[in-house]
Amino acid sequence: MSPSITSSTTSLDELCINAIRVLAMDAVQRADSGHPGTPMGLAPLAYVLWTRRLRYNPADPAWANRDRFVLSAGHASLLLYSVLHLTGYDLPLDELERFRQWGSKAPGHPEHGVTPGVEATTGPLGQGIGNAVGMALAEAHLAAVFNRPGHPVIDHRTYFIASDGDLMEGVSHEAAALAGHLRLGKLIGFYDDNRITIEGSTALASSTDAGRRFEAYGWQVQRVADGNDPEAIDAAIGAAMEAGNRPSLIILRTHIGYGSPHKQDTAEAHGSPLGKEEVKLTKEHLGWPSLEPFYLPDEAVARWREYGHRGDAWQTEWNRQYQAYARAFPAEARELERRLSGTLPAGWEAALPTFTVENGAIATRDASAKVLNAIAPQIPELMGGAADLAPSTRR
Repeated sequence: MSPSITSSTTSLDELCINAIRVLAMDAVQRADSGHPGTPMGLAPLAYVLWTRRLRYNPADPAWANRDRFVLSAGHASLLLYSVLHLTGYDLPLDELERFRQWGSKAPGHPEHGVTPGVEATTGPLGQGIGNAVGMALAEAHLAAVFNRPGHPVIDHRTYFIASDGDLMEGVSHEAAALAGHLRLGKLIGFYDDNRITIEGSTALASSTDAGRRFEAYGWQVQRVADGNDPEAIDAAIGAAMEAGNRPSLIILRTHIGYGSPHKQDTAEAHGSPLGKEEVKLTKEHLGWPSLEPFYLPDEAVARWREYGHRGDAWQTEWNRQYQAYARAFPAEARELERRLSGTLPAGWEAALPTFTVENGAIATRDASAKVLNAIAPQIPELMGGAADLAPSTRR
């Protein structure tokens, strides 16, 4: 049963949440293309995550110890763009007004390197979960190699949002199984259980119990029955943060197109504009103070920016901690900085083997093994895996 829709939006928290919904509706309507429904359903989650739990700094999106967030459900890009704009990243409102247009910083799906604050390019379903697992693995590795007692300079979490389509892809489950096996406890995912695909009910394509599947991988699994309950969402995130060395999946029951009188909980809210009349009716039902496209109340923007400004203090404190670490462990600090910068060690290529015709034929797996084994001592951050095929691939 769909939740009732009321026309009374009174609290500042509600105003901030509905700002996401309005931006999603207006941007898709202006572009005449996109996915408004999922951002509308997930707006309370985004508000809780960015105002209560996530550590980030809009003034420095590349801060080394920031929490990572990956929108694996990349079709819901306006959820991320809205929050990035509202918290103060370099994503002006006019970029959202040019959503999906050539040259905009708000492309149809998130693109790393195009939009400040986007950690990973996501579009092909499932790949964002794989990226998030990789980020969590990188954090665990760097923390194990470089942290010292009293100096936890690498100490952040990775969050992701997955849709039903993400969990229908095999890559997501291979990555999730690895995360459970490696016990990546700083990885927290949200499954948007809105039960609607672009074709209709998810029952048309899947009857999988996602929770039991992730439990079998070794994850902690929680269920939040009301995706519009900020306190329940926050409590679930808190429990996930206390899960020790188990990654966590929070299954959030949401309503796609929340607030739309005629398109909530329907496939029409998934991949198409709501329509000008429906946008108008939705704003009225949500109690939005203006029908003007892209209108944002000053008090809502001020509240969002207040949360965004906390990043300066977080990063300043981390810088202080890192400076103490660098004084105590200068060699480790230099190596960490090299790795974080993406700079390879000087002269690493000198270790590369040479292959000539005179050497005779060589299998590609053997050639690969020779190269990898030659450069591995020179590039200690080189990581790889072969499941149960290491002998066959000569790793």
